[in-house]
Amino acid sequence: MSEKKIKSALISVYHKEGLDDIVRVLNKLNVRIFSTGGTFDHIARTGISAEKVEDLTTYPSILGGRVKTLHPSVFGGILARREDSGDMEQMTRYGIPEIDLVIVDLYPFEETVKNTDDEAEITEKIDIGGISLIRAAAKNFRDVLVISSRDQYGRLLDLLREKGGVTSLPDRRRFAAEAFMASSHYDTEIFRYYNRSEALPVFRESINISAPLRYGENPHQKGIYYGDFDEIFEKLHGKDISYNNLLDIESAVSLVDEFEETTVVIIKHNNACGAASRDKLTDAWNDALACDPVSAFGGIIAVNREIDEQTASAMDQIFFEVLIAPGFSGKSLEILKQKKNRILLKTRSVLKIKSGFRSLLNGVLWQERDNSTQTAGDLKPVTPRIPEKHETDDLVFANILVKHSKSNTIVLARNKQLCASGIGQTSRVDALKQAIEKARLFGFELKGSVMASDAFFPFPDCVEIAHKAGVTAVVQPGGSVRDKDSIDFCSANGMAMVFTGIRHFKH
Repeated sequence: MSEKKIKSALISVYHKEGLDDIVRVLNKLNVRIFSTGGTFDHIARTGISAEKVEDLTTYPSILGGRVKTLHPSVFGGILARREDSGDMEQMTRYGIPEIDLVIVDLYPFEETVKNTDDEAEITEKIDIGGISLIRAAAKNFRDVLVISSRDQYGRLLDLLREKGGVTSLPDRRRFAAEAFMASSHYDTEIFRYYNRSEALPVFRESINISAPLRYGENPHQKGIYYGDFDEIFEKLHGKDISYNNLLDIESAVSLVDEFEETTVVIIKHNNACGAASRDKLTDAWNDALACDPVSAFGGIIAVNREIDEQTASAMDQIFFEVLIAPGFSGKSLEILKQKKNRILLKTRSVLKIKSGFRSLLNGVLWQERDNSTQTAGDLKPVTPRIPEKHETDDLVFANILVKHSKSNTIVLARNKQLCASGIGQTSRVDALKQAIEKARLFGFELKGSVMASDAFFPFPDCVEIAHKAGVTAVVQPGGSVRDKDSIDFCSANGMAMVFTGIRHFKH
């Protein structure tokens, strides 16, 4: 039968808030209530009668509370198939009562991890009986309704009041699905805690959903964000964050976090269209915007310093979607909040991502994050001319940008400012030509600039074109069987070239 009348319930919860109203409604419906320990005591204080689980099992709570409900008299009552004559005959033979409703929440494992480093205390917050009850009830959803979180209490109350304690199969199936999601999330968090030094792959598919997004990449596509956004950012102002915003936000903070100097980056479609490092934030903003003021329109801005009034006033002159900063002065917020849809995010913590996932072909790819960043000491000169100090600074700057751009990528930079980049090209030569053309379009002098490539040069054509444009130093990973061709050209033409030994493909 699709509809089932709730005649008995097992209640064993850690959080007691909101339970009283449910217990009172169940009592009015003449539902037989079984309960454990502190939950039994709480129910008793409401003046409503309940039966102790230990009276049902004939065993007290043992092992410091680790074992209370793990008994055939409990799990038999939950798992018995009501339409199976064999199951029901055994229920009668062993005096096991049917249990139609299971209300269980879990020990607060996540909260405990956040509040203490005591591994023994954290381990004790791994729920065994509760998770088993939830899974058993969810498995037998054809006969049993399972409530796996106090967040569901309001819906349960509505169901009990509106239907007089009768549940339908769709009701029970829906709550069962949510129960398995709660179980999956709980196990994932436990795994993450014990795996924190091992870096085995795990997808946090069951963590908090920050509400379905307005749509996905395009308006005709649905989208949902799975993750704890509030752990990383405090949203200070603006409209709802979109799917595309989230993609660009990650690109922006991943890039700006690489810099120690005062730096501004402007992101469009996951790539930097502006970037500059300067002593003053306002100067960094002005020079980042100068890289490509056309693409900056509607972009995502990330900075690694508190936004001051002067910089806010300068930023306020253009339209942008999101601004991310570690802080905002009071006056800067007044200025920036004048546009109601503009999203302002204050960073709470630096992104510490060790791995990433990508879905494809009915499956998922996992890989370690590209967390390799090269400093001046990692640059190996391969030409007679060694880069000068200012060139080395620019090479490091450009190499960071190339790491965070879509392959094939060439980045041209000068004086710690992005001149232009060629991104997402099928040919490295095309990427370079695109970068040169764009740099010239916005009036950049490329004489004395540097070039960074995300992968090696299989032919000397790129360094030949770069030399003609005015590039004086090049950084690349090296590793081609024809590295010598590029090295020889640079050596013969007074260019400096350095190898990193690290390729930075990004697809």
